[in-house]
Amino acid sequence: MNSLKLRNTLAIIVAAAALLSATGCAVTRGQEPLGAYIDDSAITTAVKARFVDNTDVDAAAISVETMKGTVMLSGFAKSQKEKDTAQAMSWKVNGVKAVKNEITVRP
Repeated sequence: MNSLKLRNTLAIIVAAAALLSATGCAVTRGQEPLGAYIDDSAITTAVKARFVDNTDVDAAAISVETMKGTVMLSGFAKSQKEKDTAQAMSWKVNGVKAVKNEITVRP
């Protein structure tokens, strides 16, 4: 179990490093600037990392997407407590402006 947790954490770190080292490109109407995209990616990475480190949340069963500081949680939880914990943990990440919790509870 620890090797799975370590592997997930390393994957998150590698993904974050790749996003942070990306070169810029032109922004057209309706697109976010690169800085906003990296900020959203960093928020997503931080939220997922918190899930991986917490035994009350199944990080593999919950998807995280971020757009302009709004975190969207989706997927499945085993209990209302897990759903609520995921939402509370998301709010603790710097840069989060809103959390939309669309997690479905499946007993």
